[in-house]
Amino acid sequence: MFKKITPMMVAALIAVGAVAHASTWTFDKAHTNIGFKIKHLMITNVRGSFDAFSGQVKYDENDIAKSHVEVTIESASINTANEDRDNHLKSADFFDVENFPNLTFKSTDIKKSNDGLMITGDLSLHGVTKAVVLNVEDMTAPIKGPWGKMRMGATATAKIDRRDFGLTWSKALETGGLVVDNEVKIILEVELIKE
Repeated sequence: MFKKITPMMVAALIAVGAVAHASTWTFDKAHTNIGFKIKHLMITNVRGSFDAFSGQVKYDENDIAKSHVEVTIESASINTANEDRDNHLKSADFFDVENFPNLTFKSTDIKKSNDGLMITGDLSLHGVTKAVVLNVEDMTAPIKGPWGKMRMGATATAKIDRRDFGLTWSKALETGGLVVDNEVKIILEVELIKE
C-alpha cells in the first residue's frame, strides 16, 4: 500500500538532493604550490612559496555561489631559496612571524567569470584583514586518480599591495623605484582531493 506523498516529504527529498551536490575537497599538499613573486631592484622577479599550509573547499557544482574556500598558511614556512632573505622576511621588517604566525584566506563570494571563477575573500596578513580577489582559471574536471580518490585542480592568481597589510620595509633607489616593489603577485597551483 502506498502512502500519500506530503509536501514535507517532497521538501526533504529536495534537501537531500541539494546536499548530495555539495562536496568537500582538501588541498593535496604534495601537489599544491602557494607561491608569490615580487620585483627586486625593479629589474627582476624574486619568487617564493610557503611550505606549510592547509586548505579546504566546500564545492557546490549546482550553485557555485554556495561554495566556500578556506586556507591557512604558516608564515614561518616562507621559502625563497635564500636563508638570509628568508630570515629577513620572517623578521619584524616583514611578516613578523613570532607575532603573526598564520596568514588566512576565507572566501566571502564566489562567482563565474569568463576564464573560470572569481573568488573574493578576506586575506588576513600581518594582523590586517583586507578583501582580495582570486582569479581562478585552468580548472580541470574531476577525475579518479590511480589510488581511487577523485581529484581536480586549478590555478588562481591575485595582486596585492603589501603596504595595505603593513609590510612597508624597502629602500629607495638613486635611479628611482624601490629595492623591494610594493606589488606582490600571488600564484596558487592547487590540486584537490575529494573527502
